[in-house]
Amino acid sequence: MLMLIDAASLWYRAYYGLPSSIKAPDGRRAGAVRGFFDGLAVLARKYSPTGLVCCLEGNWRPEWRIELMPAYKAARALPDGSEDTPEGLDDQVAAIEALLPALGVATATHPRFEADDVIATLAARTAEPVIVVTGDRDLFQLVDDERDRKVVYLARGISKAEMFDGEAVATKFGVAPEHYVDFAVLRGDPSDGLPGVKGIGAKTAVTLVNTFGGIAGLKAAAAEDGSDLPERQRKAISEAGDYLDRAVKTSTVVADVDVPLIDATLPASPKDPARVEALAAEWGVASALKRFHEAIALEAA
Repeated sequence: MLMLIDAASLWYRAYYGLPSSIKAPDGRRAGAVRGFFDGLAVLARKYSPTGLVCCLEGNWRPEWRIELMPAYKAARALPDGSEDTPEGLDDQVAAIEALLPALGVATATHPRFEADDVIATLAARTAEPVIVVTGDRDLFQLVDDERDRKVVYLARGISKAEMFDGEAVATKFGVAPEHYVDFAVLRGDPSDGLPGVKGIGAKTAVTLVNTFGGIAGLKAAAAEDGSDLPERQRKAISEAGDYLDRAVKTSTVVADVDVPLIDATLPASPKDPARVEALAAEWGVASALKRFHEAIALEAA
């Protein structure tokens, strides 16, 4: 089983889930580094992957998505276009991104795409079962029971992560995974800058998606005289036609990103022990890295 990690989701959960009193020897916050690798250890022990790839944000807000939806993630953008991150996290992310290759853990990224797109691409490439670990609801669109693709959702933290198959997605949101994007676009998602369709909330979005088969079916019903779509909703859908087209393209992950072939084999030992030792000492995370190595070595054996 291949485990694909949305690395940013994991380090954000670690940052907020551990106390700020966890410090490196030089006084910098180190909870995200410690929590990230402890989180990987927990996931490895719980789900026993045979392969692991940490997918990184090559471009957290791609220009092509901004062209489609100018408000896309705008609430999280600084004036220079960079992402607004919490105090002390950037240095810890740099440490994590240095430690992963030194430990021999595979990573994947692309300068013009988000980690979500890289995850979708790697999942599409393999015939083996896939578990996607993320705190991003958008990736529920990848759940596929027929191909054995599941999502481990981190919304409540790493220790309370929930596994989602198709039935679990339908139970939580009311729609099948293949219609999650339709549902989210109709309802709106403020964190991604999607306003939704006026007058359509979550419950109405579920009803419309399940009745008309997603955005395409809804737009067809809105254009058809005598369809079962109520007049108020017909008008709202018709007026939002351009938004719906752009939002669906923006929210749908790209599954054919030009990412090189990756060896996802679990490392039996660090690739660069000296680098690992130096970074462990700098950040005071030797114990966390030891726990991670023990968990990975157990699965690699």
